[in-house]
Order: sequence, then C-alpha cells, then structure tokens
Amino acid sequence: MSADRPRWALILGSSSGFGAATALALADAGYSIFGVHLDRRSTLPAAQQVVADVQARGVDCRFFNTNAADAGRRGKVVDAIAEQLAEDGGTVAVLLHSLAFGTLVPLVQPAGQQAAPVTEKQMVMTLDVMANSLVYWTQDLVGRGLMGEGGRIFAMTSTGARQVSPSYGVVSAAKSALESHCRQLAFELLPLGITVNAICAGVTRTPALLKIPGHESLIAKSLAKSPVDRLTEPEDVAGAVAALCDPRLHWMTGNVLGIHGGEEIIG
Repeated sequence: MSADRPRWALILGSSSGFGAATALALADAGYSIFGVHLDRRSTLPAAQQVVADVQARGVDCRFFNTNAADAGRRGKVVDAIAEQLAEDGGTVAVLLHSLAFGTLVPLVQPAGQQAAPVTEKQMVMTLDVMANSLVYWTQDLVGRGLMGEGGRIFAMTSTGARQVSPSYGVVSAAKSALESHCRQLAFELLPLGITVNAICAGVTRTPALLKIPGHESLIAKSLAKSPVDRLTEPEDVAGAVAALCDPRLHWMTGNVLGIHGGEEIIG
C-alpha cells in the first residue's frame, strides 16, 4: 500500500470502551476513522465527544449511529464507506469488532425460581450481534475490495469464552463462536495478506462490564490478585491494537491475544 494512500480504520462499537479508545489510538497513528455505534439521546454525547477527539488529531472521521447487526443498515454504511474510498483512494486498513450487546440471563429456570431463562430469540440475537456480525462485515469489506493486502481484523473476546460465571452463558457461547470465526477467517484470508486475531482484555471498567450481574465481584477478584493494584484500561488495549497493525506482524494471525497485564496467569 502506498504510504500516501489514506488509511481508514472501521470501529464497530466506537462510542465507548475499547472501541472509543482504539479510535483515538489509531487516529494518533494517522488513521482516519469510520465509527459505527448505536446510541440514544442520553448516551449520544459520548459518541459526539469521540468524534471531536478524533478530529482534534487532524484526521478524517465519519460516524454512523445505526445498528451494526442489521443487514440493511450495514449495507448502507458499507455503501457510504465505498463512496468515501472511491473519492480519496483510500482503503479500510483496520477493522475492530467491539460490539457488546447481548442477553445476560440464565440458560435454565430451575423449578421454584423466578428468573426467566433465555429465549430462542435472545440466543439468536446475542450470537448474531456479538459473533456472526464479524463475518458479515468482513464479507462486505473483502468482497467489495475495500480491504486488501496488509489489512488487520481484530475482535474483542473475553475470558468468559472459556470460564463460567452466573448469567453469562449466552454471551460466553457468542464469544466462543467469535473466536472460532476469527480462526476460520484467519485461514481463509491469509492468501489475501489480511490477518485476523481476537483480543482478550483483562477485567476493564467499561459500560459493558457494568451491565454484567456480579461485576463487582469480577472487579474485586481482579484487583485482589494484581501485583500493581489496577484493572486493565481501555487505553492498554487500544495501544496494543495500534502496535499490532505494524506491517512486521503480517505473519501473526489466528490467535487469541491476551492484553491483560498477566491477569490470566495469576492464580
């Protein structure tokens, strides 16, 4: 890719948490930013602040407030991206999948308990948003020639893909599927020079974490065993993603990369 060809990063889930932090880190590295987020009036100011912060770094920025898991709306965003790239000659060099919207309920309702178990609709929705949508966005970007050699695809997973916690079973299944999709995409896209890796962050105080029942316990456990007495920060992950875009890492693909300060190795 020519050094003067505009490089764009597409961030799915760009208004908060890992997505917002990565948008800023990649803007610092000279990438223009496409952001897709879904915010109502109460949370929209956060997305607008991310846009302002990206623009303050002197790069182009286009955000879309829409449902990234809806096929029709995805198509409209991809059309807009294609028009932008046709105009400036750029490419989507990075895709970050950081969609955190799923059902946090038990799989089963034991007799005599009030908590309603997951429904088929909730299962399908969670899997589609948090896992399958990665495949659909990748199909559109690669199939339409918007991402090519040197492209980097990252997807945010979690230790919940391998560990059990209350009410996390549906999301856990989606994260497991997401990691599987990353492996298969890595295999299929290697001949095109595109790498695909999942990112597993440590416990991080994001809006998504705070929606998990029992998140206080997760935070306490992480802090108790950390030798530096702090959680992972979104900026830790964002900086790592920016570094992983280095062309010298073209052979690193198909992995689940831990960005957690050693959290998983501490007993």
